[in-house]
Amino acid sequence: MDINVNRPIILYMHAGSGNHGCEAIANTTVKMIAEKRKKEGVSTKLPVFIVTNSAEEDRKYSLGELEKEGLCTIVEENHIDRHFFDHLFYYVYRKLSGDAESFLRYRFKDFSVAYNEAMAKCRGQWDETHRPLAVSIGGDNYCYPEMINDLILAHNIFIDRGFTTILWGCSIEPESLNEEEFLDDMKAFDAIFARESITYNALKDAGIPDDVLVLKEDPAFKLDTKEPKEKEGFIPGKTIGINLSPMVQERESTPGITMKNYTNFIDHVLKETDLNIALIPHVVWPSNDDRKPLSELFSLYKDTGRVVMIDDCSAEELKGYISKCCFFIGARTHSTIAAYSSKVPTLVIGYSVKSRGIATDLFGTYENYVLPVQELKEEDSLIKAYEFLKERLS
Repeated sequence: MDINVNRPIILYMHAGSGNHGCEAIANTTVKMIAEKRKKEGVSTKLPVFIVTNSAEEDRKYSLGELEKEGLCTIVEENHIDRHFFDHLFYYVYRKLSGDAESFLRYRFKDFSVAYNEAMAKCRGQWDETHRPLAVSIGGDNYCYPEMINDLILAHNIFIDRGFTTILWGCSIEPESLNEEEFLDDMKAFDAIFARESITYNALKDAGIPDDVLVLKEDPAFKLDTKEPKEKEGFIPGKTIGINLSPMVQERESTPGITMKNYTNFIDHVLKETDLNIALIPHVVWPSNDDRKPLSELFSLYKDTGRVVMIDDCSAEELKGYISKCCFFIGARTHSTIAAYSSKVPTLVIGYSVKSRGIATDLFGTYENYVLPVQELKEEDSLIKAYEFLKERLS
């Protein structure tokens, strides 16, 4: 399916680059748009807005550089919870009017102002036979029940304003499609790009027509690799990369089993090999920070001289470190995509359809390539899976 980029484009539901997976999706999508416009002779001055939860985060990492190059404009959402009187007013208004979208209109208020100004400047410079394009770019947003209501309301706002809408690089739990409101929202998109076949087949079975539905790999597979800073203890080709997330730990069915598997695995590597270990965070939000469990691991092994903690940096730099590993174990989907796309042997500690679906598309099965955290029962499961893959690849 060809996407017409000769029009204003808005990327929305971007959570911020403190999640380097979100950064990777936005980064590669902006670059894809720029490359397609250049190839087709389309004006590069047509706006590409990234509507973000945190402009500060985005400008700290790679999206800030893309904005400086003129490839996108970053606009932060309004945070109603930070403004007491606005929150009170809209709460009362919504209660009295039943206008469920009012909070979302407030959320996008600053974007609306910036968008209207940009539209006035570019009038007559684009193919006005096509409507402006709104792209929901949070790849796995629809996997989280707590986000569904806002996702649907945000989508409705862009539909009401006359946008063509696309769901981009998505994963969806198949059972979610049993919910009528959820399925109606899917049917309202003009195009859906599923990033793995489990989601694609579920959407197809639910009645999404073939001319709307596309199976296309996660855009982050195209993320550029940036040469990372030298780090003492990180030996290219002789280091196993490890990522662990609080989100995976929260979904374990046996308390503490994930951390026990990681410590047993590190003990195994230090005892049985001459390889080093690099602990690589991929999300650094205060409420969901990979550095928390990874720091616990580092404190246990820092005196060995063979375990190193990688500092926070951009998605492209993190991919640089991951690309130099001889093996990678990851909990965050986009840390594993960085490994897959760098041809680094990879084992996933997963919890949802996205990890199973991506592995299945790459290898024909997710068995032995993904360890669902909910099914972790034995304390040496990680060691066994690592040894299996190592033997298979030898």
